[in-house]
Amino acid sequence: MSQLTLLIGGCRSGKSRYALELADASGLKDKTFIATCQAFDQEMEERIAKHKQERSTEWTTVEEPLDVPRVVEEKGLPSSLIVLDCLTLWVSNLLQQEQGEDWVLEQGVRLGQALDAALGRVLVVSNEVGQGIVPDNPLARTFRDQVGRLNQLVAAKADKVVWMVAGLPVTVRG
Repeated sequence: MSQLTLLIGGCRSGKSRYALELADASGLKDKTFIATCQAFDQEMEERIAKHKQERSTEWTTVEEPLDVPRVVEEKGLPSSLIVLDCLTLWVSNLLQQEQGEDWVLEQGVRLGQALDAALGRVLVVSNEVGQGIVPDNPLARTFRDQVGRLNQLVAAKADKVVWMVAGLPVTVRG
């Protein structure tokens, strides 16, 4: 059974940086970074390149916008560490497939099963998207709801939940 940590907070709260710090401090050498972001423009390509440079050569990066559960299953070995960054973009990618809300929920259940089966350490990064105003359109409300449900699913499974605020980790559980 894995040691699962959820790192959650607002945009630019330091979630990804802190995940990398925890990973580097773990002493584990078999480290996989699962990147869910897709570059649809030059600015995003530059962001992705910058993030890649922040990781040492010890990291294996797997760019997977859709089948994240499969990668967690493949990489979740006893001596491994996975950083999954991030659930929010993953949900966005899934919604873009236009398979319906039930399908997106099924993918979340698949991820939960993969996290349960993982044998190493897993650090999951996600944004808290439910603290703002109610979005003014159905797609944005669906996105908020789906991310909220997935965050709850992962938090329920997590050994540790850390809320990131202005670069500071606040332990919620664990």
